[in-house]
Amino acid sequence: MKDLTQGKPMKLLIMFAIPLLLGNLFQQLYNIADTRIVGEFLGESQLAGVGSTSSLNNVIIGFLNGLTNGFALLTARFFGAKDKDKVKETVAATLVMGFATAAVLTVAGLIFLDPLLHAINVGEDIYIYSKTYIRIIIAGMAVSMCYNISAALMRAVGDTVMPLIFLIVSTITNVGLDILFIRVFGMGVEGAAYATLISQGISVGLCIFYMFTRHRELLPEKRHFRFSRKLAGDMYSQGTAMGLMISLVGIGSLIMQGAINSLGAETIVSHTASRKVSEMFMLPLMVFGAAAANFAGQNYGAGKYSRVRRGFIDATLLGWIWSVITIAVTYPLTPMFIRIITGTENEYIINLSTEYMHFNAPFYFVLSIVIVFRNALQGVGSKLFPLISSIIELGGKFIVAMVLAPRIGYTGIKISEPIVWILMSILLGAGFLLNKDIRRREPEEDRCHRQAAAKSAAAL
Repeated sequence: MKDLTQGKPMKLLIMFAIPLLLGNLFQQLYNIADTRIVGEFLGESQLAGVGSTSSLNNVIIGFLNGLTNGFALLTARFFGAKDKDKVKETVAATLVMGFATAAVLTVAGLIFLDPLLHAINVGEDIYIYSKTYIRIIIAGMAVSMCYNISAALMRAVGDTVMPLIFLIVSTITNVGLDILFIRVFGMGVEGAAYATLISQGISVGLCIFYMFTRHRELLPEKRHFRFSRKLAGDMYSQGTAMGLMISLVGIGSLIMQGAINSLGAETIVSHTASRKVSEMFMLPLMVFGAAAANFAGQNYGAGKYSRVRRGFIDATLLGWIWSVITIAVTYPLTPMFIRIITGTENEYIINLSTEYMHFNAPFYFVLSIVIVFRNALQGVGSKLFPLISSIIELGGKFIVAMVLAPRIGYTGIKISEPIVWILMSILLGAGFLLNKDIRRREPEEDRCHRQAAAKSAAAL
């Protein structure tokens, strides 16, 4: 456990973020390895099949991830307030509401899978690969949900190290199973999907065992499962707001994926590869956002509002430092990254991916503000501005897919994200400045303020 209400905010954010960053990095390395293995052993058509469903997968899994993280922010607040019973009540509610939601989405996803694939313009030449892969992933949604719940709850009480270790084990297992199922057993994209679910299941088992032995403060008793309309309402409104925030982003990407899928297999592979690179370099920004959310949640629960404000600023500064590093690395090395990820020497794919990264990387300074402020505002219970920012992103991508892409092709895709990032950063900045809770002074701060005012008056 790590109490984020004591100590220097910048140091705490870094110490919280490092294990989380390493965990996400391993996850991305797995995704890259998965892409490389599929591309290397199955060819560009099956790789395009997997890549064409990535946005659909992100919408569904992203909503569940946002839902559990939103639930866990309530856990973080009660942990910061030192209310042990409320912590356990939030865990109980998370388990019930989380798995109920996963069950509904699994059934709906399987029923409407064909219409969804047709809606995003999956081509007939890759349709069977796309459907085979995403159907297995959706059917195993409960496994992903269970890991997200476990990891989110451990992060809520400041533990980011053990989820990292379990994720490393899962990642290594995943790569091994990919090679076994695809190369040895010849299972195709089906093998890649099963490898993902099995390795996640191993990670879930490790998380549950560890929580029973080392995080008993998170284990609810029978009495904690008593239904509380207020707590359930607070948690589900927070969770669905964060889930919708992420899924709206995913829906926007899904709409844009439909436009990309209409541009041909080479463009699909190019965009899939460039997104893998960009997601890898966005990871630290996402981590700083998650750290800011948990930091804000714990300190908000403890009534330390000046530390909440400091967390916004320090997390953004960390994002800007990483943005400088991103530009310095991606400008000379993107072609090499694309070759490593896809195994291709196709110059069209390499050049198009490079153009995407070179255009987008300088706007990571703006993206830092978007990610940190959107997450930290959620941490203090502000739902409206983060949700509206996601609606802006959805609307921007819809315009790109419906208007720009048909007229100017992939250039429309390339310029879309920086434009919406700028609009979102303006809105979220306003949300920060207008939030009365963030601007509130705690009693100690008020006392110091009054003393300073008295000294000034005496000096006059």
